[in-house]
Amino acid sequence: MKHLEDKITQVNSLETLEKTRIELFGKKGALTAEFKKLKDVPGPEKKAFAEGLNQSKANLQKLYDEKYALLKKQEIEKILKAEAIDVSLYSSLEAKGALHPVMATMDKIIDYFIALNFSIEDGPKIEDDFHNFEALNLPKNHPARDMQDTFFCKDGGVLRTHTSPVQIRTMLQTQPPIRMIAPGAVFRKDYDITHTPMFHQVEGLVVEPKGEVSFANLKAILSDFLHYMFGDVEIRFRPSFFPFTEPSAEVDISCIFCEGKGCRVCSHTGWLEVLGCGIVDPNVFKSVKYENVSGYAFGLGVERFAMLLHKVPDLRMLFEGDTRLLEQFR
Repeated sequence: MKHLEDKITQVNSLETLEKTRIELFGKKGALTAEFKKLKDVPGPEKKAFAEGLNQSKANLQKLYDEKYALLKKQEIEKILKAEAIDVSLYSSLEAKGALHPVMATMDKIIDYFIALNFSIEDGPKIEDDFHNFEALNLPKNHPARDMQDTFFCKDGGVLRTHTSPVQIRTMLQTQPPIRMIAPGAVFRKDYDITHTPMFHQVEGLVVEPKGEVSFANLKAILSDFLHYMFGDVEIRFRPSFFPFTEPSAEVDISCIFCEGKGCRVCSHTGWLEVLGCGIVDPNVFKSVKYENVSGYAFGLGVERFAMLLHKVPDLRMLFEGDTRLLEQFR
C-alpha cells in the first residue's frame, strides 16, 4: 500500500485530492478492488488478509484527512491574503458613495428657497384629522377627502397625506409674515409606475398683510424656480381645484424628453405636469385665526422631479436600491 500512501502525500490541491479519494475509496477504487479479492483467499488466511486490508484503509483514511485539513487551511489563507483590506488606505473614487437621487433633488429644491429667505419647517408624520384635513378646508364628509387615499390609524390618527399640516402648525405658532417650505415624507395608498405608498413632497407657504402678495408673485417665483430646476423649458399655468387654495392652478413644463413635440411620456401632449399651487383659501386662514392677510401656497413631488431630471422611467426604481441604477449618481 506504500504507492497508495505516496499518491496522497504528493497531492498539492483540493481538486486533485478529491480525484485521488475516488481512485482509492470509490466503488471502483483500489481499496474496493483489494477487498473483492477476499473471496478468493483460502479460509485460514482470510482473517489475516481482512485485518491487513482494514488497517491499510484506516492508515490511508488518516493520511487523507490530514492532507485535506492541510490543503484546506492553505486555501483559506490564500483567499484571506487575496481579499485582505488595508483599512488605513483611502478608498478609490470608484468605491465612493453619493446622495440618493431623491435626496439630491430635494437638496437642490431646498437650496433655491433658502436663497429666497424661506425657512424650513417640519412636523409629525402621524397627524390628527384637524391638521391634515379640517384646517385645510376639508371638513368631514368632504368629497375631496377621497382624493387623498389615506392610511388611517386605529386611534383615529392618519399618516399625513401631504406636508400641508406643517403649514397649519407653523401658522398656529407664528404670526405673519411667513415664508416657509415643508419638505418631508408623506403617505398615500398608491402603487404604480408613477406612485408609491411613501414619497416626498416640498410644500411652500407665503403669508403677508392683505394685498401684499398676489397670484402674479406666485407665478413669477414658480416660473423662475422651474427654470432653475429644468433649464430652458416652456411653462404654463392651468386652472385647477384644490380645497385649500382659491384660485388654484396646476403648472406644466414642456416635455423634456421630446422638447414639446409629443411622445409617450407626455401622452403626446408636449406637456408634463410638475406641481400645484394657488392663493390660500380664506377658510384656511379662519382655521388658524388669521385676519387681514393674504398668501399663496404650492406643492410638488420630489420623486417626480427626480424622475424628470434623471429620466428614470419607473418611480419604483428609486426605492428598490438597485446598485446598477444608484452607482450612476456617484
